[in-house]
Amino acid sequence: MPQRIYSIDSMRIIAMVFVVSIHTDPFEGVGVYGNIVNFLIDTSARFAVPFFFMVSGYFFALKIIQNDPGAYFVERVTSISSIYVFGLFLSFPVFLTEAVVRAGIENRDVVNSATVKLAEFVAPIDLIYYGNSISEILWFLPALLFSFLLIYLFIRAEKTKYLLPVAIGLHSIGLLGASYTMFVDVPFEIRDALFFGFFYTSLGYYISSHDWQPDTERSVLYLGATVLFGALHLGERYVLGYALTEQTVTQSVYSPSYTIGTALLTVSLFLFLLSRPGLGKSTPLPSWGNYAVGVYVTHPPVLFVLQKTSEALGAVGYEISNTIVWHFVLTPATFFGALLVYVGAHKLGVVKIGGTHLPNLRRIQPW
Repeated sequence: MPQRIYSIDSMRIIAMVFVVSIHTDPFEGVGVYGNIVNFLIDTSARFAVPFFFMVSGYFFALKIIQNDPGAYFVERVTSISSIYVFGLFLSFPVFLTEAVVRAGIENRDVVNSATVKLAEFVAPIDLIYYGNSISEILWFLPALLFSFLLIYLFIRAEKTKYLLPVAIGLHSIGLLGASYTMFVDVPFEIRDALFFGFFYTSLGYYISSHDWQPDTERSVLYLGATVLFGALHLGERYVLGYALTEQTVTQSVYSPSYTIGTALLTVSLFLFLLSRPGLGKSTPLPSWGNYAVGVYVTHPPVLFVLQKTSEALGAVGYEISNTIVWHFVLTPATFFGALLVYVGAHKLGVVKIGGTHLPNLRRIQPW
């Protein structure tokens, strides 16, 4: 197996563009054609988060072959935690400031509003496990951390042969609570490690630990499967959102989290990338992949500021949020704005790209 899988490195930054597009909702509400475009983009983008879980699980298995599982697990926990803390530090002042300003505008008690918001920010379960106390977008990092914990427990117990079956069973419950609610009502949060992240991380771990290296000669087959499952994924979401309901694309855009088709699409794409490890090597994409995690943790406050700016302009008579220009601009502005913040933090020495993301006063440099 090659030391570097350029195809996966390249897909990291592409997948991050799709993650940002999920949160910016391009063209939603801009007429029926805008809703159709948004539905297509949102459906296409749903592979991105599962892809990142799979990549993480794949390389976790690859690394523990050469390292002590316990030591490497601690290393991953430290790294993920530092990235999460960095994301929280970025989002915290932005979201708190908005709450205080809004309270002042609405003539509410500013101190009380700030206190309530702070209490929400530090709610233990939401902060540590679900990752949604400050920004719901950051849920991926705690989910990945606890997914690694579950996999490590299976490794320590020497029960990894049960890892994937257990993960599939738990994810089935998660799917029922996310997209197939017509069958059963799941009365608890399912966008977490246990019911979502664990499954995809385990899939990546399983492929790597079983030394499954797809043949390059079969790459066309894997690509065909990706296209086929992508079409099935689109059809499945259309049936769930419109054919089985009284909703139409004119009224709203159906955007549940993930479905069975998501898993099939993500796995086939992942196998295709493994079968073509040199794909993207001659492009800048592999090096851009190093910035994916930074864009992820910095884009929530950037997007929030852009959205609030749009609202402020609307309040003074400049309504831009439903214009075509705004919808064309918002996604790239969020992506490159987040990238600029991340690179700026690195240049200042606040974080180290590829290293720790915990603030270190000794590294911080003035302009």
